[in-house]
Amino acid sequence: MALATTENITSLAHQDAGGSFGPAVALSCRECGARYDLGPSFACIECFGPLEIAYDFGRVTREQIAEGPANIWRYRSLLPVPADVATKPNMAPGWTKLVNARNLARELGIRSLHVKDDSGNPTHSFKDRVVAIAVEAARTFGFHTLSCSSTGNLAGAVAAAAARAGLDSCVFIPSNLEQAKIVMASVYGGRLVGIEGTYDDVNRFCSELIGDELGEKWGFVNVNLRPYYAEGSKTLAYEIAEQLGWRIPDQIIVPVASGSQLTKIDKGFKELIRLGLVEDTPYKIFAAQAEGCSPVSAAYKAGHDVIRPVKPDTIAKSLAIGNPADGPYVLDIARRTGGAVEDVTDAEIVDAIRLLARTEGVFAETAGGVTVGVLRKLVASGTLDPDAETVVLNTGDGLKTLDAVASEARPTAVIRPSLDAFRAAIA
Repeated sequence: MALATTENITSLAHQDAGGSFGPAVALSCRECGARYDLGPSFACIECFGPLEIAYDFGRVTREQIAEGPANIWRYRSLLPVPADVATKPNMAPGWTKLVNARNLARELGIRSLHVKDDSGNPTHSFKDRVVAIAVEAARTFGFHTLSCSSTGNLAGAVAAAAARAGLDSCVFIPSNLEQAKIVMASVYGGRLVGIEGTYDDVNRFCSELIGDELGEKWGFVNVNLRPYYAEGSKTLAYEIAEQLGWRIPDQIIVPVASGSQLTKIDKGFKELIRLGLVEDTPYKIFAAQAEGCSPVSAAYKAGHDVIRPVKPDTIAKSLAIGNPADGPYVLDIARRTGGAVEDVTDAEIVDAIRLLARTEGVFAETAGGVTVGVLRKLVASGTLDPDAETVVLNTGDGLKTLDAVASEARPTAVIRPSLDAFRAAIA
């Protein structure tokens, strides 16, 4: 992995005449700013900081974007993908509903509220967005197997995307994952390996495997392909702004597992402003965690800059990352934008899932219960402005986490098939 100079970045761009990485020109360290050639790398050799994609954007207009397909590839000129990406076999995620949540807003006392509902993606979670970008990088680097460590949703997204792209897959999950997510990850025909331990144990194992000959020619979407993979979350910011009529919401509530989604949403908003696609208006980003895995929330409330790892114990398994890689950056963004970091209990998560379903007909998985629960808590505490335009994220489908709400799921009544019996039941 060579340190990039102006000369070798230009050389790489020339070698990549087919535009495999679109407007991307280098990998850049988020800590020290060192730049490297585009490649399957994720850590800076100078300071061990995380690498992310650096771009040289051309002119991008709203009209050009609107002419694109109704999926994330309408934003291909802002992503590290080739111009012809929409013609390739991929899952084509994105352009999910932005629900005008009038009923929920009325119940919580909020003037304007939208739910960005990413359960409509191909494998029913936002992970389809990030995996779609990683697949294109894997193709370019000649990887034959797509892999990941996962709390559930990512495993299904990787297995499905690999099947569609004609690649092998081998995904790793905690062995005690929700059954629905195990079924979804296994149905696509790839290898599914359960690891005894937490997600952090799974992730450490994958970091070892990536340096072993067993992992040669494997693309680990959230390890050696992470800089590319993470860029997929920017498309949430792009879509929200476009669906709001090309404006950034005043406030947004984002769930936090590793923290990458939140940091890339912030990056996406800043890119739209820099390119003149939206007005430069202030916005606040609020981070939401489950109390049983809330290391970022704990650090925020204590006024700390360092995240102390925890052992997860929550029903929100998709957010159960006890040592979040992007945690410090989440703290920075929440503080810089005037937002906050909050957490909710498992009971509050379940109640919020039911609240969203009852008011808006959206059945969220537990991560969505976290964001809606935190939204309600922030309004009640006066931390969130009820008169400001607000967006809350639901990142997955409630059908994946049925156990969370199953205990109270039963018929309102069981009757004989007669009108008299029905009248008696509803009296």
